[in-house]
Amino acid sequence: MPALLATDFYYLRNFEFVLEWVGARYDDLLGEQERRFVQHFPTLPERSRALLVRLIMRKGDHFRVSRLRYEEIGDIESAAQPLLDLNWLSVEEPMDVSSLARLLLKTELASLDLGVEQAGKLGKQALIDTLLAGNHAPRPWHAWPGIPTDNVLSLQISDLCARFRLLFFGNLSQDWSEFVLTELGLQQYESVPFPAHSRNFHHPCDVDQYIFLRRCRDELEAGDDAMRIVAQLAPFATDNPWIERRHQRLRFQLGQQLEREQQLEQALALYLQCSHSEARQRAIRLHERLEQYEQAYTLATTAHAAPHTASEQQLVERALKRLGRKLQQPVPSPVPEPETKTTQLILPGPDPQGVELAVAAHLAAPDAPVFYVENALIGSLFGLLCWEAIFAPLPGAFFHPFQSGPADLYDADFADRRAALFDAALARLDDGSYREHIRSIWQQKQGLQSPFVFWGLLDEPLLELALHCIPARHLRLWCERMLKDIRANRAGMPDLIQFWPAEQRYCMVEVKGPGDRLQDNQRRWLAFCAEHAMPVEVVHVQWEAP
Repeated sequence: MPALLATDFYYLRNFEFVLEWVGARYDDLLGEQERRFVQHFPTLPERSRALLVRLIMRKGDHFRVSRLRYEEIGDIESAAQPLLDLNWLSVEEPMDVSSLARLLLKTELASLDLGVEQAGKLGKQALIDTLLAGNHAPRPWHAWPGIPTDNVLSLQISDLCARFRLLFFGNLSQDWSEFVLTELGLQQYESVPFPAHSRNFHHPCDVDQYIFLRRCRDELEAGDDAMRIVAQLAPFATDNPWIERRHQRLRFQLGQQLEREQQLEQALALYLQCSHSEARQRAIRLHERLEQYEQAYTLATTAHAAPHTASEQQLVERALKRLGRKLQQPVPSPVPEPETKTTQLILPGPDPQGVELAVAAHLAAPDAPVFYVENALIGSLFGLLCWEAIFAPLPGAFFHPFQSGPADLYDADFADRRAALFDAALARLDDGSYREHIRSIWQQKQGLQSPFVFWGLLDEPLLELALHCIPARHLRLWCERMLKDIRANRAGMPDLIQFWPAEQRYCMVEVKGPGDRLQDNQRRWLAFCAEHAMPVEVVHVQWEAP
């Protein structure tokens, strides 16, 4: 594992790489401020550039000089001067009490001459609360009476750097630590070409709209008034499909929050205007809760005729049964669910390792090993077989070198956009070349980040057992089902798999401990396996009485 030495200015080189990348790919989206920064940054002394990047990568915007110690930078004050001249840093930025509290020790905070009686006897949070109640106006560091004598540097370009980070990563969830994890070898990514047409931002307003939606989401998560955010979002409109999906997801989250607050009418109105795949089903439930049964029945009937997902179909069928009985209207004929073999086991326990491993140990035999795989094995086989399709450089899929998978993975048209590539991958199951192909990808791509492949679980013995014992027909059926709804169908698979290599067969086992019930996604997977004559069973466990 390589050592990262601060004296190598590795973090500065990474930041410069980001600026070069953004400048090359998004030059037409940069405003005057961004262009000025890109132009001036390389002209600064190396120590000044390094200091700025160090501060950008730290949390917050205010930093006490006495606590900044970087051997490779040396004297902080002299390194900061060119940045102060450009107004990228400031020593006069007004600060509020909350900002002070993050910089000061409790004893220092108590020493401020702000009229708090017996401040030293209060705990830090109580002291902060008292100061906040005093409604002290923000003021520069040295304007606070009794403040320590050292200086504070305040970052003035946080929003600018966030825009650069957004343009590079395509999101604000990833940060500069991605570079460090990669250089340490802790994370490695597939190399994907980045043609110009693959950009996710096409106009400057796209960036502004993303930041606006992110700010609204942050406000929601911080507990701000949901209806105020709904009103704030009302005029929002975009012609960028990628941003519109984020918009609709936020609207759905707002609807969920309004439900939690029992603002049901407002939540219903939001769901009815929302294109998120789960919004229609939530609207049906709210119509029911509001005793609007006719509207609920009409909407459920529409959804049943063209469900977005298998999950929605399952929930809508239940709703139609309830509503049909209440309104004396026709209900859909129940689709008989294929029976799944069920076994009852009484085992010593409770087992500290969990009920799944207890069953695995009970079932395992020298000639029939059992593995606790849950969703990982089928997902990994799918990910290896379809690697080229998943990592195809389609527009709107890959934006930067630190993506573990395509950005459109959960979009409704993900599989359709790659139909020819997935057809080619699944054709290997028909001509028998899939085993060698999966082995080859497993070796070539070992350790690379993937949304499907669990490298820690899929060692060579397990891979070989799976390729030997699982028929190609079953693997094709699993892959086809995954592609119909990746978000829903990548979960819910049975916990265990047992192999009988001598007989070239397998069986999957769903384990349920005392009082545990099958979840909806598990029931759908079990029904699918039973429908296609795949060997699967459910084991219900009870612990032996003491």
